[in-house]
Amino acid sequence: MANETKTFADLGTVKGATPAPAPVYVQKLDKLGRAYATGKRKNAVARVWLKRGNGRITVNAKDFDKYFARPVLQMLLKQPLTTANRADQYDINVTVIGGGLSGQAGAVRHGISKALTYFEPELRPVLKKGGFLTRDSRVVERKKYGRMKARRSFQFSKR
Repeated sequence: MANETKTFADLGTVKGATPAPAPVYVQKLDKLGRAYATGKRKNAVARVWLKRGNGRITVNAKDFDKYFARPVLQMLLKQPLTTANRADQYDINVTVIGGGLSGQAGAVRHGISKALTYFEPELRPVLKKGGFLTRDSRVVERKKYGRMKARRSFQFSKR
């Protein structure tokens, strides 16, 4: 037990105590020069292709402001691009299925963020700090038997 560590200073002298190297992120593009990513939120799944362009966003072959008519959802889609200051530099093509409009908008936002990090790996810290790369794992709780909904029970009557 002569090799026992008692202080934090002793930890640096422990054999094999080299710090792990930081992960290196590289650009991931397909043969057409696009970055592909999958975004998810609730029950919605969005497949996102991102390439250099002039800022056109199409969702299921429609312009994104026609597909997501509410301004809040449009703002949600543009958040990763405005945070990274890349609003008019990329053309984005999205196919999204499942869930409702709110879940689909969240899935598209997640997919755009991931695709941006695949196209430009140096944007990862900025998007990570904004919380755009974290998948929101909250889903609807299932209905249980003997209950009206997931937690709501039937009205109790004594008589």
